[in-house]
Amino acid sequence: MKKLFIAGLVLFSTLNVVGQSKKYVTFEANIANRNGDVIKIINNGKIVKTINVNAKGIFKDTLIVDGGRSRLSDGVESTELFLKNGYDIKLKMDAKQFDESIVYTGKGSLENNILAQRILADEKLYNDSVLTLDDASFNKLVEEKKTADLARLNNKKLDPEFVKIETENGVRAVAEIAEYRKQAQEMAKMNNTPSPDFDYENHKGGKTKLSDLKGKYVYIDLWATWCGPCRAEIPFLQKVEEKYHGKNIEFVSVSVDTPKDHDKWQKFVTDKQLGGIQLFSDNEWKSAFVTSYNVTGIPRFILIDPKGNIVDANAARPSSPELQTQLDTLLN
Repeated sequence: MKKLFIAGLVLFSTLNVVGQSKKYVTFEANIANRNGDVIKIINNGKIVKTINVNAKGIFKDTLIVDGGRSRLSDGVESTELFLKNGYDIKLKMDAKQFDESIVYTGKGSLENNILAQRILADEKLYNDSVLTLDDASFNKLVEEKKTADLARLNNKKLDPEFVKIETENGVRAVAEIAEYRKQAQEMAKMNNTPSPDFDYENHKGGKTKLSDLKGKYVYIDLWATWCGPCRAEIPFLQKVEEKYHGKNIEFVSVSVDTPKDHDKWQKFVTDKQLGGIQLFSDNEWKSAFVTSYNVTGIPRFILIDPKGNIVDANAARPSSPELQTQLDTLLN
């Protein structure tokens, strides 16, 4: 998911046990291709339940919610939930197609299936192709989203609180998408200009400057060990590195971990046998190179040409087919 921009689109639920037979939620799931052995349920910003997933990707447990936002996280991906005490909900999904495969059954499934549909629809609005639309086309897309949101909520069987919150979230989503587009347009203005330089610690020893790599294309990955979406891109990045091995391009990963996590970064790179050039920024988020690109979320990818000029200040992710299409054009 473009998880860093959709974080504000959350659902809130309040404790309401009147007429309910249970004062807790029963939650079970069947997850194919799970990303880990643990699922965390987060409510109002706090972890309210850590659930172990068995070898077959199955779990069943209970939890109590007490207002606030609810999310399910497997350590790599996450999704929003609408939970109320008394729900008896079942989830079936494939973690390799996380948002696309989510289906709920049981009490509470109506609201959560609509929620999953809205999340999937909103993700399409963060596609790079949307960023290039003119204002009239973008505004049309926004109006289509508003119409679709209202249509999904036009069901008298829906929990009234869910309808209220999703309506508010729809307004918030439009504002966030517009801001995302504005930021992307600002980043695009950097293209075809000289890139700022850096001089960072290299995992293999010594320091490496961006200017040292002139003569080659440079694909930069800004990431951190604590960032789930960043770690999710690593297998894709490794495949891209393998495909273009021996070509006129360097793959550079710059960690923006805090200084206290320096040893954690070193161990992570070693344990995961990360390839490319692995660097550690000199001042995390406040590093001059990072701030010069107006980085507000990670992972962030940057593509630079052999002369040191910016090809794309907001390059496609390794998991996006668009990246290889672009690199094929540049390198072949």
